[in-house]
Amino acid sequence: MEDENNFENIIEDKQPEVKVYSTPKKNKKSNSSFSRNIFVPFLSGVVGASVVLGTCFGVPSIKKSLLNNSSTTLNITSGGTNTAISLADYSGTAIEVAEKVKPSIVGIRIEYSVTSFMFGGLSSTATASGSGIIISEDGYILTNNHVVSSSSSSSYYQMSEAQKITVSLYDGDKTYEAKIVGTDSQTDLAIIKIDATGLKAAELGDSDSVKVGEFAMAIGNPLGLDSSVTCGIVSAVNREVTDEDGNKYIAIQTDAAINSGNSGGALVNSEGKVIGINTLKLSGTGIEGIGFAIPINSTLDVTDQLIQYNKVIRPYIGISGRDITEDLSKKYNLPIGVYISSVENFSAAEIAGLKVGDVIVSVDGTSVSTMDKLNEIKNSHNVGDEIVLTVCRDGENFDVTLKLKEAN
Repeated sequence: MEDENNFENIIEDKQPEVKVYSTPKKNKKSNSSFSRNIFVPFLSGVVGASVVLGTCFGVPSIKKSLLNNSSTTLNITSGGTNTAISLADYSGTAIEVAEKVKPSIVGIRIEYSVTSFMFGGLSSTATASGSGIIISEDGYILTNNHVVSSSSSSSYYQMSEAQKITVSLYDGDKTYEAKIVGTDSQTDLAIIKIDATGLKAAELGDSDSVKVGEFAMAIGNPLGLDSSVTCGIVSAVNREVTDEDGNKYIAIQTDAAINSGNSGGALVNSEGKVIGINTLKLSGTGIEGIGFAIPINSTLDVTDQLIQYNKVIRPYIGISGRDITEDLSKKYNLPIGVYISSVENFSAAEIAGLKVGDVIVSVDGTSVSTMDKLNEIKNSHNVGDEIVLTVCRDGENFDVTLKLKEAN
């Protein structure tokens, strides 16, 4: 079990300041010598240049050469070499990528029932929106778990599970009612399905090969604005982030704008291949252009399991624990490792004989000092695998063989 952290997501809109400058009036005083000595020669030069340019533009080959040479370029100096890059190429790339990917991105609208305890149990309908990616021509759609599973409650209200999910395709001519195939809160992924065929499935890329600085485009339905695209670059890879529920992700960071409603949409590369699922952003005073996407490679196994089993099957030990840091180790005379604070009944840990107060110091010969590391090793195994834990109890170390069970 992982320690929970809060992940703030405060959105603050700021309008740019617009400044209007007045143009000074020109002095109308005439000057004959100025006209004779300066203005007339200047006017003659303008006329002459106009004649030359007119002649040149009348010749197709010269006109083409002039226009091509006037294209906007960006000069980049690297290793002493000055390279000119055409910005028209960047624009062309963005256009081609958008045209390729937009038909594979859908809008998702969710309806919930909200009961207010402050008004005598009065119920009303609430709506939310998000995005999704078509992953098969027969209607399977990948999105975020938090887009379609937002049931929550407090002392003031209770929100139900999604009562109705409506999907709109890129062309906008028809909407479909979708059903939830499977959800996984730990990875924040979900699969929904619509009854349709002949859809255009998105082409998936290789997120392991993504490089910092490469082209990135986010496509989705931010704030209900269908099929919106924003461009930027990959700002970082393998960035560890934590959401408001305490779930940790290894994500791709991008400065392509990601807003409310973009969740579940695609982050794509210059080839129009999906490299990530847009899921999180940082917002607030002094924060701009920091968004995160779940790498597409990490979703493949989850997607397969959600379609096949309607859930993700994970191995489970059955303990809760606390990290023993170096300071705690010295203070309580305990080894650095994971202190077991509870053991669940009928769990793999109980069957293996683990007890409260034991400290796990290694797994399969690899030292562990945190629950995160313990979970990382555990999640690299399958249900039914056996792992060997080295445990310290009353100052003595011994090995325990534990057979991983399926998580509830």
